[in-house]
Amino acid sequence: MARKLSRLAVTTAALMALTVATGSRADEVPLITGKQWTDSSEQTKKAYLVGIANLVQVDIAFHEGKPPPDSQSIVPRFARGLRGHSLDSVRQGVDRWYATHPDQLQRPVIETIWFEMVVPGLQTRK
Repeated sequence: MARKLSRLAVTTAALMALTVATGSRADEVPLITGKQWTDSSEQTKKAYLVGIANLVQVDIAFHEGKPPPDSQSIVPRFARGLRGHSLDSVRQGVDRWYATHPDQLQRPVIETIWFEMVVPGLQTRK
């Protein structure tokens, strides 16, 4: 428990420091689109996905194995829908989707992950 809270505190502090350092407010942070995704290196893409994974892990640790109902948070559904995926499989899936939908580069990456990976993953786990 203490270890989980310690990780949570470190992650929260890092996120707060990043926000303060960049002077960004939540409503000013742009969504990453397929354009930025396709222009990014493999390492940058992995860093983006690690950020999402860390956010999910912080939320799971915060709720200590008692996730809020689906009506109150998307995080438990996000985790269930991506169960069995790795960072590389998500990266490759997003790469494939934008490669086959070059007319959809304005679509946010998080939306692509949700509708193309999480939702189908939830449907197979019912």
